[in-house]
Amino acid sequence: MRLQKFLARAGIASRRSCEEFIKQGRVKVNGKIVTEMGFIIHPEEDKICFDDKPVRLPKQNYYLLLYKPAGYLTTAKDTYGRPTVLDLVKDIPRRLFPVGRLDQDTEGVLLLTDDGELAHRLMHPRFEVKKTYKALVKGIPEKNELLRLAKGVELPDGNTSPAEVKLLTAKNDRAVILIAVHEGRKHQVKRMFAAINYPVIKLKRIRFAFLGLKGLEPGSYRKLNRREIQKLRRLVGLS
Repeated sequence: MRLQKFLARAGIASRRSCEEFIKQGRVKVNGKIVTEMGFIIHPEEDKICFDDKPVRLPKQNYYLLLYKPAGYLTTAKDTYGRPTVLDLVKDIPRRLFPVGRLDQDTEGVLLLTDDGELAHRLMHPRFEVKKTYKALVKGIPEKNELLRLAKGVELPDGNTSPAEVKLLTAKNDRAVILIAVHEGRKHQVKRMFAAINYPVIKLKRIRFAFLGLKGLEPGSYRKLNRREIQKLRRLVGLS
């Protein structure tokens, strides 16, 4: 098994982050620092350490669906002491990390897990995992402007991929719009609406792939059931 894949499966972080940890010399195999990407290890025989602490594969991974409230950072820790999403799951006895990000002022569906391989694939643009948002924007876009969003708009880091867009309500110079994207660019939805001159006032992610908020209140979470976990894995080509 490749070293970065082992670390991800062991819940250290996503595979991409684990690759960075290896480059930084924070990983040892049988007492020796390994910085080679793709280094093959044998979990049953080799002793792997991260920051000098032994790493083992878990007998069971955790998969949580959190209703992230506004005001929480989507990160493991914050140097300024601001609340993070992990503060909401302190009773879980594993090192979890968020799958993707939601802005501090954005609420909604957020997946937390210690399954780094699944997290890596869910975030990778190649698998086109759909994220659906409900956006309250200033102003009421015309039909042709919504069509621009649907076809993709030009941003400084390149054109966005096609999106699913639907106007839900329009009143008092405000509109509520449903938008589904499968990219994971930073502040993407806000930037897309800004590109057509309709700034976002409030943003809520209501679905991640097929997972929604039913039965959850802001700040609460639930464990995914076996069927949901298997469905997520199939979605990104894992058995």
